[in-house]
Amino acid sequence: MHRKLNLKAMKNVHFIGIGGISMSGFAEILNHSGFNVSGSDDNSTKVTAHLEDLGIKVLIPTAAANVSKNVDMVVYTAAIKKDNPEFKSFSELGVPLMERAEFIGMVLESYENVICIAGTHGKTSSTSMMAEVLTKAGLDPTIQIGGHMNACGKNYAIGNSSYFLLESCEYSNSFHHWHPSVGVILNMEADHLDFFKDINDIANSFNKFANNIRPGGTLIIGKDINELDVVLKDLQCKVLTFGLKDADFWVNNISYKNGNPSFDIMYKNDFLEHVDLPMPGEYNMLNALACFAAAFALGISTKDIANSLSNVLGIKRRFEHKGYFRGIEIIDDYAHHPTEIKAALAAARKKHSGKIICAFQPHTYTRTKTLFEDLCKSFQDADEVMFVPIFAAREAFDPSISSKMIADKINEACGKAKSFENFSSLETYLKESLESCDLLITMGAGELYKVGESLINSELSTVSTR
Repeated sequence: MHRKLNLKAMKNVHFIGIGGISMSGFAEILNHSGFNVSGSDDNSTKVTAHLEDLGIKVLIPTAAANVSKNVDMVVYTAAIKKDNPEFKSFSELGVPLMERAEFIGMVLESYENVICIAGTHGKTSSTSMMAEVLTKAGLDPTIQIGGHMNACGKNYAIGNSSYFLLESCEYSNSFHHWHPSVGVILNMEADHLDFFKDINDIANSFNKFANNIRPGGTLIIGKDINELDVVLKDLQCKVLTFGLKDADFWVNNISYKNGNPSFDIMYKNDFLEHVDLPMPGEYNMLNALACFAAAFALGISTKDIANSLSNVLGIKRRFEHKGYFRGIEIIDDYAHHPTEIKAALAAARKKHSGKIICAFQPHTYTRTKTLFEDLCKSFQDADEVMFVPIFAAREAFDPSISSKMIADKINEACGKAKSFENFSSLETYLKESLESCDLLITMGAGELYKVGESLINSELSTVSTR
C-alpha cells in the first residue's frame, strides 16, 4: 500500500512531466474533480496546450524556478531522477513527492469498482474494448489507457460513477500499487528484461498483482500462460480462465470474414453469445474473450457485452488503416515484441492475398538484444522486411546491437530483409519498389508510422496538383 496521505486534503497538486500520456490524463481527472493542478515539462506539445486550455498552469521547461511553497503534493514520473532540480527543490521544501504509480493507487481507492487490465501483450487494445463495453452498458467509467481510443480520440475519459478502468503495466512493478476489484492478466512472456531477471521473476510480479485484488474480487486470466501455477499461488480471489479451449470461457465455431474473427462464446459447456469482431487476428479474439469474462464478472448482461464487442471502434496504432499510396493499403501497428509481430503479420496474412511488406523499427537496445533470436523468427508471414535503426526510448546508445544485425540474420535463411540508415532512405525505396498488389504495414513502438503517413500525404499532394 502507498504511504498514508489524504488526497482530499491536498488541494494543490503539481505534476513533473505533465505532458506524458498517463500524467496528462490524471492531471485532467484531478482538475475536473476540483483540485488546483499545475505541472511542468521540458517541451510544449498539443497535450500541454490542451491542459492550458482547461486552466491548468503548465511551466516549460522543468526547472527549480517552477517551485512554489503553495503546492501540497508533487507527482513525478519514473523518468524524473532525484537530482532533477525541480524534484530537489520541492524535496528541500518538505513537500510530499509521489511517483506516478503510487499516486494512481491513491486515486483508485476512491472508486468502488476498479478494473485493471494487465499482460505482456494486448493491454491497450483490450482496455479500449473494455472501455466501450462499460460505456455502452451505461456505467459511465473513468478510463486511463496507453493509447488514443477511436471512440473519443483521447487516452482517457472522465466518468461520474464508481467505475475506474485502468491499463496496468508490469514494468518497474508499477501495477503493484493498485488494488482492483476485477484484475485481468491476458498473457505473460519474457519482456522488459532490463528490469526483470527472468520469466520466473515476471511470474512472481504478476502473482503480486493478482494477490492485490480486493476481497471478493475476481481474476480473469489466460489459461495457456506459462508459469500459471506461480501466478495463481496463494490467491484468495475468485479465478476465471479464458482460452481457445479447456477454459471457463472459450470460443467455438470460429470463422473469419476478411480476416476478422466470428465466433461463439462459451462458458464451460453453455453457449452464451455470438460475436462478429470488427478487427483482425486470433489475438484480438482472445482479447475480446478476456473482456467478455471481465464484464460478465461485473454483472453486465451477456447480450450487451456481445453487442458492444461486435461494434468496437478500437484504438489507434493497433492494426490501424492509415490510407492508400497508389492504391496500396497502408496499415500501422504498435507491435514490437516477437509474439506481437507474429500475431499482427498473421492477421495481415488472413486479410491480404498479395505480398505483405513490413517496415519495422525495433524498440530499445535491451529488448532487441535479449530477444534477438525470437525477433529474427517473427517475420515469417511477411514477404519482405525493411528495418530502420533501433528506437532507443529511455536507453543510451548501444553499439553492440543494431537493426542491420537482424536483417543480416534473416538474410542468412531467406534473403528477404533490408536495412536502412533512416526514414528518408526507406521512404525513397518504398516509393520505387511498392507494387499495386502489395500491403504495407509499418510496425513498432517508435515513430516509423510517419513513413506511411508521408507516403499517403505525397499521394494526396500529387492528386491535389493535377
